[in-house]
Amino acid sequence: MGWPPRACSAGASCVSTGCGRNTARRIQEEGISTEPRINDRIRASEVRLVGPNGEQVGIVRIEDALRLAAEADLDLVEVAPGARPPVTRLMDYGKFKYESAMKERAARRNQSHVLIKEQKLRPKIDKHDYETKKRNVERFLAEGDKVKVTIMFRGREQSRPELGFRLLQRLAEDVTDLGFVESSPKQDGRNMIMVLGPHKKKADAKAEREAAKIERQAQRRADEEAERAERAAGRAAAEASKADRGEVVRPTPDNED
Repeated sequence: MGWPPRACSAGASCVSTGCGRNTARRIQEEGISTEPRINDRIRASEVRLVGPNGEQVGIVRIEDALRLAAEADLDLVEVAPGARPPVTRLMDYGKFKYESAMKERAARRNQSHVLIKEQKLRPKIDKHDYETKKRNVERFLAEGDKVKVTIMFRGREQSRPELGFRLLQRLAEDVTDLGFVESSPKQDGRNMIMVLGPHKKKADAKAEREAAKIERQAQRRADEEAERAERAAGRAAAEASKADRGEVVRPTPDNED
């Protein structure tokens, strides 16, 4: 790039504002299509043609490439417009767009967002508070999240960093079934920090929670059905006993508990 920098079409220097951002904004505001040119929208007189199976056809006139596309009942798609000559490919463009959209949707659905939770402790934490903090760390790791454990030193405690180090080591050993030490304990000013990573991926942990929820719901429905059947059997036995004694038995509604 020469100096002074060439002004971009947005009216600002590429150095001061970034031409790429202005271009992206201009495309969005003006509704410029970012899709590749296809068929008769391709402007080049010659193209490098790639067949539907990836075979190299070579450099051909645009008229010949369009004719081959029509004969194969396919689209001619410009896949590399910046090349000289542009690279085009024969494909079913509608099917290609549909499959691409399905892949993107599946990728978004399977994408896992790992969060970093934080748990703060004091070097001289009592047993009850430690157990509470440890349960929180275990819950975070079981859900597939990372945990940043911070030991906060105050006053004279800053001269005893080994207390915090031993406490972090103890916590890491206590939760070893659910997580591992991703970042070893290190001093950060008045604090000492350690990062624990989960053994399970967040997507796997979520799937397990969903499966457990479905199982609990099924068990609850089964228990309710068994309870209703038991009540119905009790009513039937009572009515049979009354009938044996010659008492008048009034019909019981089906929905009566």
